[in-house]
Amino acid sequence: MTTTTTLPPQRKARTASALIAALVLGTGLAVQAAEGLRPEVGKPLQAAQDLIKAQKFKEALAKVRDADAVSGKNAQESFTIERMRLAAASGAGDLNTATASLDALDKSGKLAQPEKLRYLESLAGSAYRAQDYAKTNQLGQRYYKEGGNSASVRTLLVQAQYLSGDYTGAAKALTSEVQASEKAGGPPSEASLKLLLSTASKLNDTDKYVYTVEKLLTYYPKKEYWGDLLSRLQRKPNFSEKFALDTYRLALATGSLRNANDYIEMAQLAAQAGYPAEGKQVLDKGYASGVLGSGPGAERQQRLRDLLTKRSSEDKAAQPGVEAQAIAAADGNALVKLGFNLALSGESAKGLSLMQQGLSKGGLAAAEASKLRYGIAQVLSGNTSQAHATFRTVTGTDGAAELARLWSLFARSKPSNAA
Repeated sequence: MTTTTTLPPQRKARTASALIAALVLGTGLAVQAAEGLRPEVGKPLQAAQDLIKAQKFKEALAKVRDADAVSGKNAQESFTIERMRLAAASGAGDLNTATASLDALDKSGKLAQPEKLRYLESLAGSAYRAQDYAKTNQLGQRYYKEGGNSASVRTLLVQAQYLSGDYTGAAKALTSEVQASEKAGGPPSEASLKLLLSTASKLNDTDKYVYTVEKLLTYYPKKEYWGDLLSRLQRKPNFSEKFALDTYRLALATGSLRNANDYIEMAQLAAQAGYPAEGKQVLDKGYASGVLGSGPGAERQQRLRDLLTKRSSEDKAAQPGVEAQAIAAADGNALVKLGFNLALSGESAKGLSLMQQGLSKGGLAAAEASKLRYGIAQVLSGNTSQAHATFRTVTGTDGAAELARLWSLFARSKPSNAA
């Protein structure tokens, strides 16, 4: 899943037109009120102003040139000419001329800072509309260097970087934007996060992609984000296959199992791991949702369901003996596994108690996986507040810590049954 977020063309056009209109208003006032303009300068400038209001920008530029051709111009005349030229050139899409006029106005020392920022914002918008992304970046950076703080210019800058292929620069800017929003106590915009997601995809940066989807799930949780995130997570080079079933468990909990193959594979993995009751539950959910039970695989699906139903009954019958052996064992491995099995089967109170005993006994062959599953059992039983504490203790670089973080993220959307 990749999403590119850009300003709609109509919105871009309206934005640029509004900024140009502001320029026209400013220049109009300048012509009407400016002192020291001789008639041979003022008359063509007045005509240029009227042409700008009529959006005849190229004709306006010709009138500005007529005024500029007058010899012996004083400082006020030159200043007014350049300001009118800037407005006309901006409307005509002549960015080089408009930028040169802005530079001339700036050097004159007569241009007020707020007006300079307004011009820079307008020109950056015009450059973006003209798909001159290098110019957009140049003008946008200058705008902020001069003290501007418009969020719309920041959006133009980032999108210009993205559309020009500078995905690294766009990702850096968007990450800073996301962090700044969070630091200020507000959520980053979904549009910014979607654009960051797209840059991460373009860069093939799995870590950045996962980071961004996690942010989307934090602030704008949607089922499709979960499916994409879990798929990406399993493709990371350091992700261990031993956590495949735990990943499926999160996919099932978030409603993001995709098809019949996912349900069948999860059920088989559960059975292989010694959790036939869980496997049967997965298949039951697949049947209930209509994903399983029809089509060419229906007979095979039913055979698997019958097998897991039988094994679940056998497990339940053997439970007292298994529990006695687990309690007598020197380590906590069997207690953790039995407790998890019970928790998955609906006996959450007893299951969590046995898992806790196993964790306390120690000697675990896979301590981080055991803590992860204890947290999962807490989430599934509604003890989400305790689950957060458990997940924070999970470490490792093989996928356990990442899954713990994602399960904790999921748990935030669930009410807790315990104080």
